[in-house]
Amino acid sequence: MTRPVHRVAPATDTPVRQDSLRAHNLILTFRQIVGAPVPISRIELAAATGLTRPTISRIVDELLTAGLVVEAEPARSGNSGRPRVGLSLARTGPAGLGLDIRADSLSVCVVDLTGTVRHLDFAPHRVLPGHGAESGDHAAVAEPTGRHAAPSHSGAAVADPNLGRQGVAGDEPSPGRRAVAGDEQPSPGRWTVAGDEPVAGLGRAPGRGRDLDPEDTLRSLAAMAEKAIRAAMAENLTVVGATLAVPGPVDGGMVRFAPTLGWRDVDAGGILATLIGTDDLPVGVDNDAGLAALGELYAGGPELRDFVCVSGEFDIGAGLVLGGVPLRGSRGWGGELGHVMVDSAGPACACGASGCLQCYAGLQRIIDAAPDLPSSPQQPAVAIDTLVSNGSPEILAALNRAASALGIAVSALVNLVNVDTVLLGGSYSLLTSWLTDGIDRELRSRVLTTRWSPIEVRPSLLGPDAAVIGAALQAIDQVRRDPNPWLARRG
Repeated sequence: MTRPVHRVAPATDTPVRQDSLRAHNLILTFRQIVGAPVPISRIELAAATGLTRPTISRIVDELLTAGLVVEAEPARSGNSGRPRVGLSLARTGPAGLGLDIRADSLSVCVVDLTGTVRHLDFAPHRVLPGHGAESGDHAAVAEPTGRHAAPSHSGAAVADPNLGRQGVAGDEPSPGRRAVAGDEQPSPGRWTVAGDEPVAGLGRAPGRGRDLDPEDTLRSLAAMAEKAIRAAMAENLTVVGATLAVPGPVDGGMVRFAPTLGWRDVDAGGILATLIGTDDLPVGVDNDAGLAALGELYAGGPELRDFVCVSGEFDIGAGLVLGGVPLRGSRGWGGELGHVMVDSAGPACACGASGCLQCYAGLQRIIDAAPDLPSSPQQPAVAIDTLVSNGSPEILAALNRAASALGIAVSALVNLVNVDTVLLGGSYSLLTSWLTDGIDRELRSRVLTTRWSPIEVRPSLLGPDAAVIGAALQAIDQVRRDPNPWLARRG
């Protein structure tokens, strides 16, 4: 199904000059190519845009010369006349760069104009002395692996909800190992988390991950970005923009508050742009949960239009999509599901409030339940999964509490916005075998409409890679929306 394309019209209160009309027609035509599910011919472009065939031919010639589109092999219909020549997006030329700061690692991703992932790399955090982190005097930064990795959930998507789904190439998600029965079902009327116990005495506020030195972390990320840019150039790709995904509210390039990183008012965009050292590369910063939902939107099929993607790391975020359109809030600060209260008598959270979801369902809270597990393992979700697979009663109980708390918070959200699918993303995608039953139980008991319209709870398609892929897609979106700057750059 071809998705609708926004038709960008000049403002009605200003005169339209010839150059503005030309740029508008080019945008209009290019977006039809972007949104087409199969290669589209010049005749079809003329019919879809209402432009004359000579105008379409001129615009297509410009796009071909700029390397933004390619012609498919001529296809004969059996009728007399010239064969149909379809047009599709080129897999060389402009590309987007995504960067992500995860609980256990840094990651970078490059996508081409079709939305296909062309480069995906990771680097684990390493610990440096002298920065006052959890153990008292350590902070984590990233140690580059020096490897060019294929995506663990290889997938691609497009960055505009109205620009089609060309280039989706996602692997199937790993099947869950087995379902595990939860603890006793909580009383239906209680607004508390079943089986929870006080967390007083923890070394850090519940939900806190690891303190990351901003400049050291961003320096490591810049080195990975430079490597990714070189890898893109080797494949005849030019990175035209970068987006950094961070777990917290962002104001422009400023990370206002990311408690799981220990960051407050960090100019991540400015620092990263300086460290990368490329004058003509714009660097944006955005919330990781919203970017993850963007990636999932286009990795999924056309039926995935109303959903919430709950991304779980040391922090918890939610990306909301309604009618195929991501919703971000007036300033883009929506999605902080981890700071929704699930128990008014709950423990203090790193954000300064109490009883937040993050205090019960963040990875740190689950890790703290294991007596023999390091407080900040390199791969938290893998460590948790291994322990519960081996029969750890403490971890199983913590996962059941997390699932109950998640179900309470997500139920409130679903009652408000009426989505039909809940995706478990980030590290939660690796723990769905242990979380799904408890979340589903709360949804069935708390969401008014489940008796007529059940809510599907399932792992996300892109898993922990969703945010970095979504960040790369957002970066390339500038060209997909308006190819005129690229043409000017090439000219």
